[in-house]
Amino acid sequence: MLFAFRGRDLLVTEELTLPDVATIDRHGFEAVRRQYLGALDGRHCYSVELPDDAKEGGALKFANLHMLFASLDEHTHAIAGRAVQIVEWDKTHQFCGGCAEPTVLSETDRSRACPSCKIPMYPRLAPAMIVSVERGDEILLARSPHFPEGIMSVLAGFVEPGESAEDAVRREVFEETAITVNEVEYFSSQAWPFPNSLMLGFRAVYESGEIQIDGEEIVAADWFKASEMPHFFPGRISISQWLIQDFLKRNGVHVDW
Repeated sequence: MLFAFRGRDLLVTEELTLPDVATIDRHGFEAVRRQYLGALDGRHCYSVELPDDAKEGGALKFANLHMLFASLDEHTHAIAGRAVQIVEWDKTHQFCGGCAEPTVLSETDRSRACPSCKIPMYPRLAPAMIVSVERGDEILLARSPHFPEGIMSVLAGFVEPGESAEDAVRREVFEETAITVNEVEYFSSQAWPFPNSLMLGFRAVYESGEIQIDGEEIVAADWFKASEMPHFFPGRISISQWLIQDFLKRNGVHVDW
């Protein structure tokens, strides 16, 4: 299997599926760099960095991974998410950040290293928290300015240096809504390659405070009962949807996703 990227966009067919290697070769794409990803069901998987000016052609086009949840199966999409992060890491670590010496690829693990500084450089992974804050039979949902019109979701944010994920939950909820929470409980996690996050999901219980927002990072926030939910992202492809679905199920509401 070959995952070919122009920037962060994956080369796919008109049907938004992964093309085979022969089809890619027929279209004459030239790789800038190639990386081995591992094996899936006995098939070796590779990622490929294409030139920034690579053109769509014939039955092939480029698509962002956000567009491909419905067309790629779960395992293929997961590998594509790994692939785009490996491609980007390999592209941006060709030279040492300390002395500008060209780096070399390790033969024993997933790293590049500077021959002079001897510092290994591994793919970046940014931990982030996402949380359903609950107050009895209500859930706290908010709206980011980049969401589609009318859509609300659970709160999320990056973990800062020196923080635990649980501390990040408490800080982010307070910073974004002025609400304090307790009983922070781990729920699940999801690799999220937008651009290189590991989403750590939690449930938390309201402790005190009234909602206050800055109108910039968060443009709306409110409490919603399970029976009176606003519009939220449809489907069950992301951990935000899993958290909302979990809240609804525990409050006796069935949702046909």
